[in-house]
Amino acid sequence: MSKDWAAVATAITTRLAELDMTQKELADRADVGVFTLRQLQNPEAYEPKRRTPRLLAAISKGLRYPENHLAQVLEGDTPAEADADLRSEVATLRQEVADLRERVNELAPRSAPNK
Repeated sequence: MSKDWAAVATAITTRLAELDMTQKELADRADVGVFTLRQLQNPEAYEPKRRTPRLLAAISKGLRYPENHLAQVLEGDTPAEADADLRSEVATLRQEVADLRERVNELAPRSAPNK
């Protein structure tokens, strides 16, 4: 089976959106260059360079996936249940953050000093 770099690109782009993370943030978390991420996210535009298993593992971890996630995507073995679980977890966390923001906003006027 051939390597599915387009699926890897889609997985990275989708996960960045889910986590509301920028390429720069991911690059910092994974200790890779932003240009390397651009290459992976645009496989049709760039020749494959230095696409090692270790690179995919670092990016997977940076995206808060299991270390072998992108390698599995590359081979066409995307674990659908893991993706669904992660999406559900992200949705739950987003809701919790929204609830906390609302509570903080409710408290903010009360804690403002009187003039």
